[in-house]
Amino acid sequence: MGDVSSETTYKYERIADDIDHLIECGALQPGDRIPSVRRMSRAREVSISTVLQAYYLLEARGLIRARPRSGFYVRSDLPSNLPEPEISTPDPDPTQVSMRELVSMVVLKDATNPALIQLGAAHPNPALAATEKLNRTLTVVARRMGDESGLYDYAPGCEALRMQIARQSLTAGCSLSPEDIVITSGCSESVSFCLRAVCDRGDTVAIESPICFDTLQTLEALGLRALEIPTHPRDGISLEALRFAMQHNPVSACLVISNFNNPLGSCIPDPKKRALVSLLATQEIPLIENDIFGELYFGDARPSVAKAYDRQGLVMLCSSFSKTLAPGYRVGWVVPGQFLSTVRWLKYTSSLAAPTLSEHAIAEFMSSGSYAPYLRRTRRAYERRVTSMSRAVRRAFPEETKLTRPSGGFLLWVELPEAVDSLVLYERAQAAGIAITPGYLFSATDQYPNFIRLNAANWSDEAEAAIDRLGQIIRQLG
Repeated sequence: MGDVSSETTYKYERIADDIDHLIECGALQPGDRIPSVRRMSRAREVSISTVLQAYYLLEARGLIRARPRSGFYVRSDLPSNLPEPEISTPDPDPTQVSMRELVSMVVLKDATNPALIQLGAAHPNPALAATEKLNRTLTVVARRMGDESGLYDYAPGCEALRMQIARQSLTAGCSLSPEDIVITSGCSESVSFCLRAVCDRGDTVAIESPICFDTLQTLEALGLRALEIPTHPRDGISLEALRFAMQHNPVSACLVISNFNNPLGSCIPDPKKRALVSLLATQEIPLIENDIFGELYFGDARPSVAKAYDRQGLVMLCSSFSKTLAPGYRVGWVVPGQFLSTVRWLKYTSSLAAPTLSEHAIAEFMSSGSYAPYLRRTRRAYERRVTSMSRAVRRAFPEETKLTRPSGGFLLWVELPEAVDSLVLYERAQAAGIAITPGYLFSATDQYPNFIRLNAANWSDEAEAAIDRLGQIIRQLG
């Protein structure tokens, strides 16, 4: 089952899911009255019977109850939300990154192990990916292109795809032309090119903390030093801490995951993105912006990218289709700004060309009008999964646990009691057939020994049972 369309969602389910999410994130508290049936009917332009179906579903989930002649209310006996982790406090000095052995041991060994319930690696759900439809599209494109489908597609890559990316960027606040964009083999390659374009070996790069270990691995491979900046689980990197770091260190670049940071799920508010770009521009420090999760937002509108506020070409925007469409297609892209010619040269000298058939198939998929409805269904599916996993963690883990409340993506960052070592937990969980990602991997300085990252993308009855088992192991270790 490779097409998200198989997960049909009815109108009443959408209404129920939206209210469920408001309860989960704390916007609706125990005892609060939810909108009346008539009011919701008018607001969502649906029938009263549809709203009643939604409210009956929420009752069945144990989230609301009806009061005669009064309406529907959030149940007062719901367990309270777990608190969020505090803003991080990483080491203030630049650090040489050395994580190769740990990442190889934890990630590369587990991510493809079919014997493990996958709650760790940040992979999208294969059943939600558009693989089946993309494969059919690829066959059509290959037949149409003939022998040309086997030729190199040198940088900047497929013009039809770059045109579609430029159009899509309007929703993120950007005004791009196809000539601004270079197609790459995934977002990791985009980030690597950007770092190579603006840094020399031994240079210091300011990064969010925590941040995904792919970034740390790239810094290590390039011989760069990481300067970890405190980051809030809701609104991202601390500008005050970044300003202080810039005053006391020779920072060559800054790297952030602006929308739905991996692992925090934080989303830098749009005004703060503008301020971040302005702050770095005062010293002409390039900003490398990873927006790989940007399309997986849960709200009504896509958050902007920092690139939207760039007036000097210092923001280098990186993304890919790996978290949305199909990671195995290995199609990413970068908008390098004033470093365009350097990045194009790096692409040519590093991997010569873009994956021809993959990029043309994605271009065809987007131009057919399939991408927007596909994304809408995928966002809603991940929102439901994040909500379900959050509720399971709250039920199964100790009361001292802290948990993020992301507004996009499919990852959760969990702070466990201090006595719990995440590497020991990782080993115990693996013995129980469960894969998680220990917090050690998200800092170059071992900042998060009692944290773990969980992936809600593959939520299922089996995953729920795994969370219950994980909670038992955590209580034993605590």
